[in-house]
Formats: sequence, structure tokens, C-alpha cells
Amino acid sequence: MTSREREFGCWQLNGFNGGKVILLNEVDSTHIFMRNLALEEKLTSTVVVANKQTLGKGRHNRTWVSPSHKNLYFNILMDLNGISLNTAPLLTQVAAITLAKIFARIQKKFELGKVTVKWPNDILCGKHKFVGILGELVHVKQSPYLNLGVGINVNMEATELSHLNRPITSLKEIVGENINREVLLQSIIIELEKSVGKFKIEGVKPWLKSWREMDLFIGSKASIIANNRCNDHNIFQGEKTVGTIKDINEDGSLLFELEDHSLIKVYSGDLII
Repeated sequence: MTSREREFGCWQLNGFNGGKVILLNEVDSTHIFMRNLALEEKLTSTVVVANKQTLGKGRHNRTWVSPSHKNLYFNILMDLNGISLNTAPLLTQVAAITLAKIFARIQKKFELGKVTVKWPNDILCGKHKFVGILGELVHVKQSPYLNLGVGINVNMEATELSHLNRPITSLKEIVGENINREVLLQSIIIELEKSVGKFKIEGVKPWLKSWREMDLFIGSKASIIANNRCNDHNIFQGEKTVGTIKDINEDGSLLFELEDHSLIKVYSGDLII
């Protein structure tokens, strides 16, 4: 994983479920690129990877800093055949846990920090985020697909992250060495193939135990921001609910205890700890 990396244009990757891989030296956004091609019915089971994004975005349209030769910015178009549309959103949580397991193995080797998954699909080391995941439903030839977008801070330095007004880190900062992005991405593609196949058969339940083992926040006081309209300055605007994180439910929702001790299920929103 820490071997010397080849030039980006020379990467040789096996695609997701035998699909093709598109390497883009620069693009506005891999997510937008994939969506447009999918809507034009030109792609199925495809991976799009960029060396640099000029308009990379995270949740709520916040800027995802995307310099060249540093990180991983990629999208995978996943065929939802065999997956009901009401459970398809859970694939973002499955993806988060799958990636977190890979990073946990790297972290264990270097004995630094603890990789955690913060509901619903943020990956952190301690309380510092280094992975963002987005998912949206698109249709190709009238069949549903998940456009899964992933941004991973791989080899950025602390000085390149310091201007961002939120706790962020990178794999390099976690392990103290450069990570081979090509090797890392190939391992991610392989593990996601396995996870999606398992999800089709068993649903989200097999991942709940892993989520609970990785979670640092069960029992913590927190706020849920619904209809969030936060921005790059990390100013949160929306309906705020205060309480305590109790657990994750069998359907992937968050079990949340309000200040009056009543319990609610939370299916969407931003978790602020």
C-alpha cells in the first residue's frame, strides 16, 4: 500500500463487476461526469477516476478540495438489479463500512488513531473526517443504478488542510507515509464488489455489527440537523433536534433519544457531535 505509485495515466485497474474504468486527468466533478454519461445511456457498471477535480463537491454542495496527484476522486455506477429501490440508499452505508474496514487494517498496521464510521456514511480517524461519500439514483435504459461518489484525502499534508474550517485529515497524516493510490483504489473496488453482492443476498444486517464496533459516538450527546443548508464556512442552517445517540437500527436508521427521553428513528440528516 505504501509502494511507489505509477503515473496516473499508466494506472491499470480491474473495473467493478468487469466494467470499464475511465481515467480523467482533470474534470469538473466525477459525480457530474458519471451522471451525465449515465443519463445519456452510455455507461453501465463503470468506474470513473480523476487525478484532479475543479468543482469537486461534498454533501450540501460544499467544496471538496481536489488537487492533482494527491487524493482519490472516483465514482462507481452500480447496477441495482436484485436490490429494491427502498433499500438502495443503504448501499452508501455499506460502502462506508467496507472502506472503513480497509482503512482500519492500514491503521492497525501503523498503530495510529482509530478509524470510525459516523452515521450515516462519514469515515473519520478519531473525530477528523478524511472520506466523503455521495449516492444518487440514476436510470440507464430505464433500469436503476446507483451513482456512488467517493472522495478520499490520501496524500495531502496538514498544511494543505489547515485553511478548512472543520476537523479534516488524510491517510498520509494518519500513517505518516505516502499511500499508493492505485493499489488502494483497486482494493476498494474488489471489496465493494464483494459487499454489494452480499448486500443483495443478506441486506444491511451483516454490516451493523461492524458499524457498532467502529462507532465512537454511541452514548454521546449530539444534534440532528434536518434539511441542512450548511456551507463551506461550516455554518449549519436547518431544523435542529438535540439528544443522545443510542444505536443504529436494523434498517440502517439512527436510534436517537430526545431530551424528554422519548426515542425516535432518524433516516436522514446531519449528525453534529
